[in-house]
Amino acid sequence: MAAKAALPLQMFGRRLVQPRSSVTAQNVSALRLSHQRLYSTEKQPEEAAAEQKTPATPPEVEKLTKDLAAAKEQNAELLDKYKRSLADSENMRNRLNKQISDAKIFGIQSFCKDLLEVADTLGHATQAVPKDKLNGNADLKNLYEGLTMTRASLLQVFKRHGLEPLDPINQKFDPNQHEALFQKEDKTVEANTVVEVTKLGYKLHERCIRPALVGVSKC
Repeated sequence: MAAKAALPLQMFGRRLVQPRSSVTAQNVSALRLSHQRLYSTEKQPEEAAAEQKTPATPPEVEKLTKDLAAAKEQNAELLDKYKRSLADSENMRNRLNKQISDAKIFGIQSFCKDLLEVADTLGHATQAVPKDKLNGNADLKNLYEGLTMTRASLLQVFKRHGLEPLDPINQKFDPNQHEALFQKEDKTVEANTVVEVTKLGYKLHERCIRPALVGVSKC
């Protein structure tokens, strides 16, 4: 009877022990699971950061990028040189056109200067003829009229080619068109006024090719 009674007690003890071992195993499993979750939670930011990292650029792409930048720089430099060349060509063309135009207009300048001496000589000749003797001397009158007509015809030729005389009497002295030989007191006009013209000046198409020789008033 005692042996039979002991057997149920042992079985009852084993039953009491089993729940403890099973509870402990469950707790260990729960701890492991929570540890794994915590570990996985700690690793997530690192993994996210690793995913966000830009992958390394291949060498071919870097080379192509550098070549493109160099090509753009070279293109900008060539474009600047091209624009400068166009500007220089345009300036050169304008200068050549102006020189050609000036050559057409002022090409006869030296020839006109030589003819001015002829006009001066004719002018002096007509002024030297005594006017009071013209009516009494037919030959002298004809000579005077011939010289006057020749000078007038020469001045007409000058005018057709843009050459005109400058007679600055009673005008303000202009150093660009007049050459002062002397000063003369004259209270009837302002200072630096042309009061006497010794030799006429001439201009060719608004360019003074010979200044007038004048006397200027002084204060």
